[in-house]
Amino acid sequence: MKQKNQKEILAKLGIAELNDMQKEAQLAIHSTDEVMLLSPTGTGKTLAFLLPTMSELQTTDSNPQAMVIAPSRELAIQIEQVAREMGTGHKVNVVYGGRHFSKDKQELNTPPAIIVGTPGRLADHLRRGTVDGAAISTVILDEFDKSLEVGFEDEMKEILLALPQLRKKILTSATAGVEVPAFVQMHSPLVVDYLADGVAKLNLRSIVSPTKDKLHSLYEALCHLGGGPGIVFCNYKDSIQRVSDYLHDHGIPHGTFYGGMEQKDRERALIKFRNGSHQLLLATDLAARGIDVPEIRFIIHYHLPHRAEEFIHRNGRTARMHKEGTAYVLHWDGEDLPDFIHLDRQEYLAEAPVPDASVWTTLFISGGRQDKISKGDIAGTLMKRCGLSSEQVGIIELKQDCAFVAVHSTSASSVITQLNNQRIKKRKVRVYEV
Repeated sequence: MKQKNQKEILAKLGIAELNDMQKEAQLAIHSTDEVMLLSPTGTGKTLAFLLPTMSELQTTDSNPQAMVIAPSRELAIQIEQVAREMGTGHKVNVVYGGRHFSKDKQELNTPPAIIVGTPGRLADHLRRGTVDGAAISTVILDEFDKSLEVGFEDEMKEILLALPQLRKKILTSATAGVEVPAFVQMHSPLVVDYLADGVAKLNLRSIVSPTKDKLHSLYEALCHLGGGPGIVFCNYKDSIQRVSDYLHDHGIPHGTFYGGMEQKDRERALIKFRNGSHQLLLATDLAARGIDVPEIRFIIHYHLPHRAEEFIHRNGRTARMHKEGTAYVLHWDGEDLPDFIHLDRQEYLAEAPVPDASVWTTLFISGGRQDKISKGDIAGTLMKRCGLSSEQVGIIELKQDCAFVAVHSTSASSVITQLNNQRIKKRKVRVYEV
């Protein structure tokens, strides 16, 4: 297998040059066995650790050589997607709870060079012997503090004990001052700290609700802001349902994202948010870090976060990668703000109409990589067979066994009629709106 050099990988990803953090992280990972990478959400940490890790993999070893542990399914899926898009030729697989173990087992019949997953599912695979940890020499604990926060300490201990050849450890976080637990056995890590980078680009503003029930003020704020992409953060999934019902009744389209949803629904909510079918996402702190979302114009703290770390991570969804963004704190007149919230100024809401609905609709296609279908095949089919222009075809996300494509809403019904139960490549596919 011919390994691609870094220039070829970056060209494939459409990146002209690594940022300073990525360059320094790469140098650190190549030069030492213990690295702690601290950088805000959205600054490119995934590529920062994947590039040097991939380049150090042996092409002759048939067993897993590196493991990436992520605290959430969405982050694990995102890491695997970036690794695949790098096109290095090394096999990468992702495993996580919420899907059939047999599906994991089938995909792992040919062992990957890199295994990515959530702590519980990775520990389960090592326990059952469906993942061989004997040759794994590198472990990346991505957003490691979040894994500890959500109770994965026992699983992480079990995983590290099951890797007898473990040599290199890379920990990442978007939070300062997090204590590394003793079981990780980091003795004198080289710290790459970019947490202060880009903070000044975030604007923090207050929106004052005249009443304790802030639903109508949220509605007025969303009209005032004139459309997304934006995220509204709530503390509890029950609150999301209440807010969602209110916004639905008042004509504001949106998606929802929280821990109690089925994994399939969580993934589709993010897909529709990424491709613009939904401009607004109502979410718990599950969406505060480690998910792949587009540049966010604003976030709104509908509920005040309980801790400073949550506030930082929510705000990290906007003002990413040197872009500007605004975080709004929606609080009622008599509410005391926590000490860690310091606002720049108050936003006074102007009366405005309901934001326009998105021009995009997301379609599901029941064929993917395993059927040798590419993004180009899907785009070509939509333009040649369905008569869509390139401007009417939006973001295409290709999965192992299916695909999702955004098309102009005016064309969605016609595309479904023309493509459902027809063939793309040699695969007869089902097509429907999600």
